[in-house]
Amino acid sequence: MKERIVVVGGYGHVGSMICRELGEKYPGFVYAAGRSLERAERFSRETGGNVLPMRLDLDQPVMESEWERIKLVVMCLDQTDDAWVAACLRSGTHYVDISANAEFLSQVAKWRDAAEEYRSTAVLSVGLAPGLTNLMVSLAGQSLDVTESVDISIMLGLGDRHGKAAVEWTVDNLLSTFQVMENHRFRTVASFSDGRSVHFGSKIGRKKVYRFPFSDQSTLPHTMGVSAVSTRLGFDSTLLTSILAGCRASGLHRLLKVKWIRNAAVQAIMNLKMGSDAVALRVDAYGQLHGKVSKVECLLVGRDQSRLTAKVAITVAEAVYKGDVPSGVFHIEQVYELADMEDWIEKEISVEVRRDGVRGEDSFAGQIES
Repeated sequence: MKERIVVVGGYGHVGSMICRELGEKYPGFVYAAGRSLERAERFSRETGGNVLPMRLDLDQPVMESEWERIKLVVMCLDQTDDAWVAACLRSGTHYVDISANAEFLSQVAKWRDAAEEYRSTAVLSVGLAPGLTNLMVSLAGQSLDVTESVDISIMLGLGDRHGKAAVEWTVDNLLSTFQVMENHRFRTVASFSDGRSVHFGSKIGRKKVYRFPFSDQSTLPHTMGVSAVSTRLGFDSTLLTSILAGCRASGLHRLLKVKWIRNAAVQAIMNLKMGSDAVALRVDAYGQLHGKVSKVECLLVGRDQSRLTAKVAITVAEAVYKGDVPSGVFHIEQVYELADMEDWIEKEISVEVRRDGVRGEDSFAGQIES
């Protein structure tokens, strides 16, 4: 009988948060899975047995007898191909993914017909960015008749505790070039280039943000029909943001190709104890309303990016586990709205919406109703 929830990477930084909360609601049915059975067993003991251990290697196939027991997989690790996900969906097992690799997510999207055939559900772009950013774009678009372009800006606090996988992904992508959609055409841009100064509200103020390859800018043009989407990243430390931009502009970022330098950079960022754990997301949507040029701004401010990622994943995972999402492959904005997460968002973050320069109510409910 399919009843298990398997969190792949479940003893990692974000995965452990997901496991703990789901384990409290479904004790004995949640499994923290990964290559190290020892780490999984240690984590299981920390949860008092609410979460159970499982050894799982994505490079190895899962036995059919195991798929018969697994109802839902929550994926917290990056993957290089879609073979494992395909096996998951073909087994009738549901799938939730918190990764931000645009190329991989586009591969998974191709399994939509198979998911419908085997009555499985996959929800992608689940987390902070992509995730909350997608839902903010959707919210902003509801105030426009036509959404023509969107600028997404992300500010992360360095005082937060960051998981190793997230830091590695960030450092590795400082080297990248990637494609963005502009006026229905693809254009290649460089990571940490084309900086902009963005105001993140009175508490945080103005910060510089630079282009970064978050997958929301690759998927939103297709799911929401927007002709141009850009996503930029910055940190609460103006100094570090400037250093990274300077390294990119001067070509020094290429030193990250040297393994020991790359590893040292990852470790330095993980050990960095400066700034706050604040998180700020801003969406500027441009388009038409009643035949006139219009702009909608949406600002979200909270704390602890890892916890926010976990909370979004938990909300989606529960809905999929209960059968509240239809069969198929979806990005989060295709089956959710920000209001669907109101129960925890009200307590943990603030959301403000400004339409053509008019600021809405301060409460989250006010934003949704206005």
